[in-house]
Amino acid sequence: DEEVRKCFKKLKLLQQKIISENILNVQMHELSMGMSGDLEIAIKEGATIIRVGTAIFGKRAYPDSYYWNENFDTSLKI
Repeated sequence: DEEVRKCFKKLKLLQQKIISENILNVQMHELSMGMSGDLEIAIKEGATIIRVGTAIFGKRAYPDSYYWNENFDTSLKI
């Protein structure tokens, strides 16, 4: 859960950085992160859109690695 939380925090920081840049024609009203298995963390970390298909339709036969890159470097500086 802590690795997921770190990623969500970084995404929120990235969203805030983009907003602060005042880039012409770029709006960052939404922050889509999280799925059925980590929706509580996503909400706490600022998600405005969450994918909850599994919670509604049930588990599919895809491995977690299909959705999540386990080698993602969460130490990246933003």
